[in-house]
Amino acid sequence: MTGPTPRADAPGTAANTPGTPGGTLPRTAATPAEAAAEAPAGTSLAATPRQLWTRTRGIALAVVVLLAAAIAIAVVRSGAQHGRLDPRSADPYGSRAVAELLDDRGVSTRVVTTTEEARSAAGPDTTLLVATPDLLTERQQSRLHAATKDSGGRTVLVAPNTLSVSTLAPGVTADSARSLDSTLSPGCSLPAARRAGTADVGGNRYETLVPDADSCYSSDGLPSLLRLPATAASGDAQGDTVVLGAPDILYNDRLDEHGNASLALQLLGSRPHLVWYLPSLADDAVDDSADEDFFDLIPSGWLWGTLQLAVAAVLAALWRARRLGPLVPEKLPVAIRASEAVEGRARLYRKADARDRAATALRSATRTRLAPLVGVPTARAHSPEALLPALTSRLRSPGRDLHPLLFGPPPGDDAGLIALADQLDALESEVRTS
Repeated sequence: MTGPTPRADAPGTAANTPGTPGGTLPRTAATPAEAAAEAPAGTSLAATPRQLWTRTRGIALAVVVLLAAAIAIAVVRSGAQHGRLDPRSADPYGSRAVAELLDDRGVSTRVVTTTEEARSAAGPDTTLLVATPDLLTERQQSRLHAATKDSGGRTVLVAPNTLSVSTLAPGVTADSARSLDSTLSPGCSLPAARRAGTADVGGNRYETLVPDADSCYSSDGLPSLLRLPATAASGDAQGDTVVLGAPDILYNDRLDEHGNASLALQLLGSRPHLVWYLPSLADDAVDDSADEDFFDLIPSGWLWGTLQLAVAAVLAALWRARRLGPLVPEKLPVAIRASEAVEGRARLYRKADARDRAATALRSATRTRLAPLVGVPTARAHSPEALLPALTSRLRSPGRDLHPLLFGPPPGDDAGLIALADQLDALESEVRTS
């Protein structure tokens, strides 16, 4: 592929670029477009793997850090929650010590994980402990209460809150403020509380209008332990419901403090059988969701997470978006070869298929150089009425029409751009030698 005769005084070359010393750099192609025309057609402008890695390594690093943080948090949380209130766990927050002490007293402990198992186990000789009542759905709470209210046994609710206490223990409401003290004195006539003395039951506080209810371990006038008596439908046996404001007396690492062990053994050992209900993913909560739509099944945490991701995506888009505005000329920080500046701009023209701008640059530079040669002022070099008559008189063939060459439309392809550059170079050579 051939091109026009190199020139160093063309507009856009490093010889005329502000910041280059003296404007005396080597002569090069007349315009960036000429260098683009001379560039090999097979040259790939796609980003190399190294360039792709350089552009994306920051995002990749951020993703890796986020994933590592998420995994670390999940591991920490899973470790902290493992065995909590599980009578089979020897962890600090497990309850194996209570189960073994009860076993020494002849009380058997059985762990269940579904509402159906808990309902079928309710009976006059059974204490049913619900470890996390707030995890149950409203329907599960109603079914469980229906099975226990007339069973004649004891039901122990561990730290129920507003979500569950009003259903599992009708007539009881949870106060919004928790007790500031964890260790409280009984302050009631309940024999189990009086024998145990002070215990770590301070947590949720309750109010009740149930007659004959025992209200113990009060803080600011509100109890943290309630015993609600109930009578079986047959009238032969009496059961009750115990609402415990905090699970501390059941933890392995707190059992030997104050009267925790005594209170736990009396509350859980009044019947020969203890059924320890730990709600799990295998519970019948799936049946309760039959009438719910897809969005009801999505936890609220995922919705908040999606919103945070959306905000992060918008901020990242604003950060990485192309800034639109007027071009600002800047001086080159270092002196570079004229050919490098021309080739760089030409590659940009070629990548953008800007043949019209390249042709305009070629014609404008040629007109600017031809005007002084034929006696036309530089200010009128781009006026066809002033430049064309003066040029025609200097040509060997006076009848030639130069208007399409110097002021015509842009070429439609790269071959036409190369031909235009050759013709402009030939015209300038002819005028200089005439």
